[in-house]
Amino acid sequence: MSRLNVSNLFNENEDGAPVVSGISTFSSPNYFVPPSGSTAQRPSSPGEGMIRFNTDSGHLEYYTGELWVDVITNNNELGNQLVTNSAGGTGTRGVWSGGRVAPAGGYSDVMDYISVSTLGDAQDFGDLAAARAYIAGGCASGTKGILFGGANGPLVNTIDKFVFSSTGSRSDFGDTVGSNAGNAGGYSNGTRGIFAGIASPSFTNRIDYITIESDGNAQDFDDMLYSQYEVGACGSSVRALFGAGYRSPGTYESSVEYVTASTTGNSVNFGNLTLARRITTSLSNATRGIWSGGLNPGTNLIEFVTIASTGNAQDFGDLIANRSGANGAAASPTRGVFGGGYAPVATDRCEFITIPTTGNSVDFGDLTVARGYTSACSNGHGGL
Repeated sequence: MSRLNVSNLFNENEDGAPVVSGISTFSSPNYFVPPSGSTAQRPSSPGEGMIRFNTDSGHLEYYTGELWVDVITNNNELGNQLVTNSAGGTGTRGVWSGGRVAPAGGYSDVMDYISVSTLGDAQDFGDLAAARAYIAGGCASGTKGILFGGANGPLVNTIDKFVFSSTGSRSDFGDTVGSNAGNAGGYSNGTRGIFAGIASPSFTNRIDYITIESDGNAQDFDDMLYSQYEVGACGSSVRALFGAGYRSPGTYESSVEYVTASTTGNSVNFGNLTLARRITTSLSNATRGIWSGGLNPGTNLIEFVTIASTGNAQDFGDLIANRSGANGAAASPTRGVFGGGYAPVATDRCEFITIPTTGNSVDFGDLTVARGYTSACSNGHGGL
């Protein structure tokens, strides 16, 4: 074994470090500092296995030979490894909260959960403090879920939190920006939650954000291109995407907008969905954003975009049947599950897709209560 003790390494031209080949071991009582930079500063011709710190996302990332992906540093699997169905099985946990049992019917305080990697019916998680629907969905870290706004008659300004591993947990997080809020699309990258397309009580272009691990009131992020609500949100650790919606003065929307999650600022155009509609369901892994169903008047369409690029959506497949009503969705890096909604009456059906492929959805199981306008999130979605 040979040993080399130096403070800095340079080549003679000082245009890059020397290449260290073979099996090399580095030891230090301090730390190792990898290269760092923004997403835009990624190498133009990266090699497989390159590793760097992304200053936009705040995460380590490596190049697979095809794309940059985050280094996973936490285990999001919950449950009992001896159980193989969603009534307790191990895996990424998806939680559905609140909703309406019919478009003009009563509100629900039900929270239920599944294990995304299994199949089977949901089981009871606990109850909301008060029945409500129209809560922004899709916002979580690896440990904590967020419930932003909603309504039980009038809109509320409440932000609640719960812990995925503790059934029955639910407590106050803070308040929305300025006024009551509902019907929003919710995104998170594990650190920030971002909410856009907010009804307050009518069309707004506002975007709110929170820091998930720090309780407190939401803050202003900036504005969307258009005043609208009932958008579907998804994204990667770097980008938050908001697509579809109901735009003032009352048109259905096909446009997709995005923001860089680690900054603040107005959204910019990403592309368009293949069908203009509202109250869709959206989910993502680290590379693909997916929208399904929606109202115009009702559709079983599933379509996707590649989050790191910009451009129009492509066909993914079909839902089992037409579905609208902002049914909630939960995802792991490989599987997405849609649950609830109206088809055309309130349904308890859950169905799933395999995100890296394309194809029609397949039956998963049932929620504990049939309802629409429900919120859902998971502790293992693509933004983490």
